[in-house]
Amino acid sequence: MIATSLELRARSQDPSGAGDAGVSALEALAPADAAAQASERHRRWCNVRRVLLVRLDGLTGVLASTAAFAALHETMPWTQLTLLAAPQALALRPHLQAIDDVMTFNAPWTAAGAAALSAEPPTMRGDAEMHLVRRLRRSHFDAAVLFSPTPQDALPAALLCRMAGIPLVLAHVREPAHGLLSDGLLDDALVHDDTRRQLDLVAHIGMRTADERPRLRLLPKDSHHMRSALQQAGLRFGQRYVLVCPGGGGARACPAAAFAAAAEALVDTWADDTAIVLCALPGDEAALVELRAAMPARGQALPPVRSIGELAALAADARVLVATDDLPLTIAAAARVPAVLPGQALRREMTCS
Repeated sequence: MIATSLELRARSQDPSGAGDAGVSALEALAPADAAAQASERHRRWCNVRRVLLVRLDGLTGVLASTAAFAALHETMPWTQLTLLAAPQALALRPHLQAIDDVMTFNAPWTAAGAAALSAEPPTMRGDAEMHLVRRLRRSHFDAAVLFSPTPQDALPAALLCRMAGIPLVLAHVREPAHGLLSDGLLDDALVHDDTRRQLDLVAHIGMRTADERPRLRLLPKDSHHMRSALQQAGLRFGQRYVLVCPGGGGARACPAAAFAAAAEALVDTWADDTAIVLCALPGDEAALVELRAAMPARGQALPPVRSIGELAALAADARVLVATDDLPLTIAAAARVPAVLPGQALRREMTCS
């Protein structure tokens, strides 16, 4: 039987010493020893009540971590989960199913956070970090899970958690973290999928979910608004469509002609009344205009969506989504809708019903 009292919680340090170093030593243990260590680690984490989830790199990163959030919530339904995220992640608050509360912080080790903090006068340097530490201390968290993308080191966040007195801290590590972590999972450079990476992290403490896709709660008001927008654009009620979201993509960025050719190839393959709907996130209006000019005879352009919820509602009713940017691609995964890059659609390697 699992003890659930905080008074009975075991010490946060791993008796094997692996937790002190912040790197899993399971590879060096006999199978029986590895199983015993994993069981003890899971037992310690099952005794927590208030858990801080840290993901500080923006909307896409938070969305990619929602499957791991669900794993924690489903394995430990008695816990209160608080998300510490960048301020822009507040837009996701109504759509996060497993989260009880959201705190925001401009992390100076992220590009967006450093840019925001650079506007402060020099006399305030360090105030944001100290204010966060005081707030975390007042919240009396029992544990923290530090979710980070592959290029980002979790140790700055781990130092803040230590200063806040949080006894159990889990994160990916590349080198020994010594006293900063109670539990560390050695970073696997071969895991490039962000959702998979975060699921592997919480699985290290025995937290799992049967549905390993990102999670995003759809709001009725967003669905109603976007269905009205589709009808105003000329689509019949219930008509199927390919959703094309140009812009963004970083290294995967494609010209408008590639998006247009991909959408037309998909529609021509189905040879039915599937429509092409063009939509962009705020800031990508120029890409939308360019795409509209690239396909003057086909494609219904919608105004840029005003929120993540509207994009999710639009994606949820799509037959397939074509995009290169991580945000719409992750939203499509959360909405259980097939998503392809323009090149994939042109090669017709995906079967989309």
